[in-house]
Amino acid sequence: MASESTAHTATSISQHLNEIVLNSSDVEQFLHELARVSARILSEPGDAVLCGITLLRHRKAATVASSSPEAQAMDEIQYAFGDGPCMTASRDQVTVHIKDLETHERWPKYSDTVLGHGVRSILAVPFQLDGDTRAALNLYSHRPGRFEGKVLELAEDFVSQTSLALRLAVRFAHFSETAANLKATLESRTAIDVAIGIIMAQNRCSQEEAFELLKSASSARNVKLHGVATAIVDSLGQGPTRTHFEL
Repeated sequence: MASESTAHTATSISQHLNEIVLNSSDVEQFLHELARVSARILSEPGDAVLCGITLLRHRKAATVASSSPEAQAMDEIQYAFGDGPCMTASRDQVTVHIKDLETHERWPKYSDTVLGHGVRSILAVPFQLDGDTRAALNLYSHRPGRFEGKVLELAEDFVSQTSLALRLAVRFAHFSETAANLKATLESRTAIDVAIGIIMAQNRCSQEEAFELLKSASSARNVKLHGVATAIVDSLGQGPTRTHFEL
């Protein structure tokens, strides 16, 4: 019966997270909800666990999510020092378990600062993601030895279950960003093409000559090509150009 209950719980978590992926407007919103779900599942009555998530993507600023303001403060302390258990777990893809910060020696200044906030034990577990993307679940407790034994196994199992949902959220974010960049590029190209057409009509010149005139104006004014093109189109008084996308 226990195995059936565990399987049912895992299925419920996966279904819930898949719904969050579909309903989240971006990966940051998904991470915040995942942090809150993680804190609820891994906490016990009267023994709350603080949860943060660090996401590192290639050429992107780190995305940080937290289950509470206190959890966010703990993560920010680590980022201020530039290293620590959670960043190590994300970067090196290893589980980092600090049973008691009072006896921990690897990050002494960081440990002293976090101890000042009453935190005694930390567990950082890496997610299983694709390519250069790295992330870790960061757990903090005010009790020493909070993440030993079955609790550590539960946390690692939870991360394994939720890694797929996080991979999907990151992939959706990548597709969304790619589509937005493509749309911006096409809109910029539309303004430039329309401006070239205007220059050709006004100066009775070829497309190549019109483009050279546009580049010369951009260089002389120290304004980007798109900016000069937009000014030329706007000078006609017919409103800004619009790129039409068929859905």
